[in-house]
Amino acid sequence: MRTSNDYLSTLDDGRRIVVDGEPVGNVVTHPAFTPIARTVGELFDLAADPANGMQVPDPVTGQPVNRLFLPPCSAEDLNNWRRSAQVWADHTHGWVGRSPDHVGAFVAAFSAHPEVFASARGLSDNVTRFHRRIVQNDLYVSYAIIPPQVSRGTTAHAWEGEFIQVGVKEEREDGIVVRGAQMLATGGAVADEILVSCIKPLQADDADFAISFTVPVAAEGLTLYCRRPYAPAATSEFDYPLTSRYDESDALLVFDDVFIPWENVFVYKDAVGLRKQFFETGAHALGNWQAQIRFATKLRFLAGLARKVAAVNGVDTFPGVVEKLGELASLVSVVESGVLAAEFTATADAQGLFPPGAAALYGAMGLQSEIHPRVIGILRDLVGGGVLQVPSSAAELVNPGTAKDMERYVSSPGVPSVDRVKLFKLAWDAIGSEFAGRHQQYELFYAGAPFVVKGYAYRNFDYAGPVQVIDKFLASYGVPIADPQPKEAGREEA
Repeated sequence: MRTSNDYLSTLDDGRRIVVDGEPVGNVVTHPAFTPIARTVGELFDLAADPANGMQVPDPVTGQPVNRLFLPPCSAEDLNNWRRSAQVWADHTHGWVGRSPDHVGAFVAAFSAHPEVFASARGLSDNVTRFHRRIVQNDLYVSYAIIPPQVSRGTTAHAWEGEFIQVGVKEEREDGIVVRGAQMLATGGAVADEILVSCIKPLQADDADFAISFTVPVAAEGLTLYCRRPYAPAATSEFDYPLTSRYDESDALLVFDDVFIPWENVFVYKDAVGLRKQFFETGAHALGNWQAQIRFATKLRFLAGLARKVAAVNGVDTFPGVVEKLGELASLVSVVESGVLAAEFTATADAQGLFPPGAAALYGAMGLQSEIHPRVIGILRDLVGGGVLQVPSSAAELVNPGTAKDMERYVSSPGVPSVDRVKLFKLAWDAIGSEFAGRHQQYELFYAGAPFVVKGYAYRNFDYAGPVQVIDKFLASYGVPIADPQPKEAGREEA
């Protein structure tokens, strides 16, 4: 079990992370990545503490390992898996979308279904070995599984120019050479390795791009181009309490003839195999269950923030406000209920994996792109202009020339100025800062475009049952039999 110190010491490995046109050097000491690296390190510390119940004996070595990196194989395993994921989600309050348990869950499910990766090259053994490496070394793996957004109407083979999407440039006896790009490696800058694949359906002509492999972040020829980091602009933890802790990096991966040994390749020139790895192993269900655990935790945080704001503003008993808070409670409960129902309806598959129930999982997930904006909208209504009247920074609260004005004009009954400003600074960082804007976009497309996510819900819902009920009900009555002696118009029956 790694500690924070163990994890952070591995990140200064020569990885090429570019921000503002320049390599950043050591990500641990760079202001764009220090906060998120520290937060991820804290997650490892939580897992390494036996008191948190996240450890379980490795079934191979007997040594303590992170439960979240092992596939759940019983109802008890699944329950304990959720509780462990909740420990990490609680620590980040749901604001870190790609904590190590996300891709860890995918690979754990891969390992339970090595037959899906079977090929003449023995790729199933590669998946098994990779999983063992994650478990035994307590690795943080991110992933990049979406092609660059060059054209959403066509796939890679139809794009102008060679190898825009990452693909196989050369096949060697000892591995492959890949060239091109892939997105969106959230957390990739501070991960140990990155799983590179493609969840977008590909065609037969896309064989060169139908690959799945893992690569160390420090691999020669690999560059991560990160979006604008928000953490360096956070003037203080007081002014930006979320940005200053949870600003994950999102990165475009560019492969300039990167060598990938065969032992790190899982799917090779197989468009059908790409889909199977996600949907025939239970990986998509287990990984997105972790995501819903995280999402529910974030919604509870936002609901608590809304309730606190209403109380500080003295409006928490107003009927209209109670209605909004009640709607928030309903929205949060829908997601939480989906998480628990997915656990309750879980059953073992043919290989002994115990994935969460798909209908409940995807039913809740299908509403994510609607629930999150609505929760943010309610919070916006409740804070009103209060988030716009806060001082520019914490300096106004301590500067002798300004502190008295803050104490007199920026306060609430029974709530000192510092406490009110602190609360509304947090609210702004949740709804209005650049960090908040990124999260609104992130949750909208967390599992793909809304039509894709609702497609998962449609395909995993048992429509046959309800349709059978309708058919049976329709068969229970028919067209009324006509009266053989119709009454004459205007004539009343005696």
